[in-house]
Amino acid sequence: MEELVKVSVDDGIGRVVLDRPDKRNAINREMAALLRDVIEQLHERDDLRVVILSGNGRSFCAGMDLKAVANDPEAMGTMLHDLSMATRSIRRLPCPTIAQVQGAAIGGGCGLMTVPDFSITHPEAKLGFPEVDLGICPAVVAPWLIRRIGASRARAMLLAGSIISGEDAMETGLATMVVPVDQLEEATNQLVTRLLSGSSEAIEATKNLLNQLDGSMDDGVLEEAAELSARIIKGEQAQERLGAMFNRS
Repeated sequence: MEELVKVSVDDGIGRVVLDRPDKRNAINREMAALLRDVIEQLHERDDLRVVILSGNGRSFCAGMDLKAVANDPEAMGTMLHDLSMATRSIRRLPCPTIAQVQGAAIGGGCGLMTVPDFSITHPEAKLGFPEVDLGICPAVVAPWLIRRIGASRARAMLLAGSIISGEDAMETGLATMVVPVDQLEEATNQLVTRLLSGSSEAIEATKNLLNQLDGSMDDGVLEEAAELSARIIKGEQAQERLGAMFNRS
C-alpha cells in the first residue's frame, strides 16, 4: 500500500505528514485508516514531547476524497468513522500537538486543523466547511470546531458552508497563529522550542484536565456524530448532489 501518512520521531518531536500531494492530501479510505493507526501507535510511546501534523505539497488537506467513494456510501461511512477515531486520538495525545497548515484546509481537512492544541497558518490560506452545499452533514468535525471557536461562530460557519482566509481564521479563533507562508516552518519550530522548555509532567496533566473540562473525552458524542454524518451521506439528497458533481449516471 502506498504510504499516504508518514510518521517520524526525533528527539521527542513526532511528525505526522499527510502525503498525497497530487490530490492535495484529500482523505481517502486508506489515508483515514492509516492516520487512525499512526496516531494510535504514537500513544504507545513514552518519549514524545510534541507532535506536528502537516501536509506535503501546496495544501494541508483538501478534505475527503468524495469522488473516490461517491458510488459507495458504505465506504464513505467507514472513512468517516476512521476519521472520527483519528481526530479523538490526536486530541488525546498526552503531549502538545500542532497543525502546520498551508494552502487549503477544507471540510475534514479543516476539521483536522481544529483538533490539535495549536494551529499555525498563513493569511492567504483557504479554510472552511462546504459540506452542506454537497448534501453532507459536517457532524464529525462539529464537536471540535465548537471547542475551538465557540458554538455561535461554529453554527454560522457550518450552516452557511463558509470558506474563510487564514487572516479571518485568526480573528475567529480557528487559527492560533498566522504568519507569512514562508515563515510557517520557522514559526512551528519556535513553538516547538517553547513547548519543549516546559515541564512535560505539568503539560500532560494540564492537557488531560482541559480535555476533561471541554468534553474531548466523551466518546458518546463523537460516535453519534460519526454515525450521523454516515447516515446523511447515504441519503437521497447527498447522493443526488454527489452524483451530479461527478456526473454519475
